[in-house]
Amino acid sequence: MPVALVVTVDPRLPALLGADGWTAVTGPRMVVALPGAGAEAAMLRAAGVAAEELPGAAAATAREDDVVCLASPDEAAAFPGVPAVVGAPAPPGARLLDVVAVMDRLRSPGGCPWDAEQTHASLRGYLLEEAHEAYDAIVDDDPVAMREELGDVLLQVVFHARVAAEAGDGRRFDVDDVAGDLVDKLVRRHPHVFGDAGPRDVAQVEAGWEEIKKAEKQRRSPTEGVSRSQPAASWGAALVRRAGRAGLPTPEPAELADASPEALGERLLAVVAAAEARGWDVEDALREAVRRYAGELDAAAADRPDRGTSA
Repeated sequence: MPVALVVTVDPRLPALLGADGWTAVTGPRMVVALPGAGAEAAMLRAAGVAAEELPGAAAATAREDDVVCLASPDEAAAFPGVPAVVGAPAPPGARLLDVVAVMDRLRSPGGCPWDAEQTHASLRGYLLEEAHEAYDAIVDDDPVAMREELGDVLLQVVFHARVAAEAGDGRRFDVDDVAGDLVDKLVRRHPHVFGDAGPRDVAQVEAGWEEIKKAEKQRRSPTEGVSRSQPAASWGAALVRRAGRAGLPTPEPAELADASPEALGERLLAVVAAAEARGWDVEDALREAVRRYAGELDAAAADRPDRGTSA
């Protein structure tokens, strides 16, 4: 059979084996590539390695000379009995490239008209909705639902990045910028892993994280960087935690006679029921109280001599 060796390559990740590596693998044989390995063939030609693209497996087997055939894993199945090697295994996360490619197709001419007209503003509600659904799946400890809902959250990240890639100067960024910023942040905030800070326990890691954030953000008040769109109870709890770390005033705690979180939940539910009977919106009432407290924190932080906070 003219095909002496099949090398499988991942269509998403061409050139994982360099030109010197291909020369060592192929020896004097000609390299041909099936459609699934077209990107790899193009990279090889750019590096000075001859690689001819063929329309399919039949064209490879019809050749008179012995060749090394580059093919996707599916295409390689057309050569039973031919020695096969894996050019390079796809690393974890390779399918994320497919997500980006699909989103590019949806937003490009000839794609989906609904996707093409979306903006950051029109999509923002979906981001909250999908995050809440993922949260519910985690609370329910449902791995099947988690897998699906986390995918929907990922879709929103990729969607917003694709919209931003089309923005004007000063507002443009893409998914690689998002990923790059995240990698830089993770490395910067884990000096005990990527730097020379040495081993740390959990408490030391948390303390170091806060110090790094303080240096990065240069926040003037604990309210900065806290989402105002989250539920009022979560917003208030975040502000109280940050104020306590910064040495700023916190609300006077109420008497908490409940014997357990479950009992506390029942009491809070009773408060909700009582407010509902009076026609009061508990969320709005608490949100207004938290908003007033946020204003007090801003004022207290502004009066501090150092004007800084570790929040």
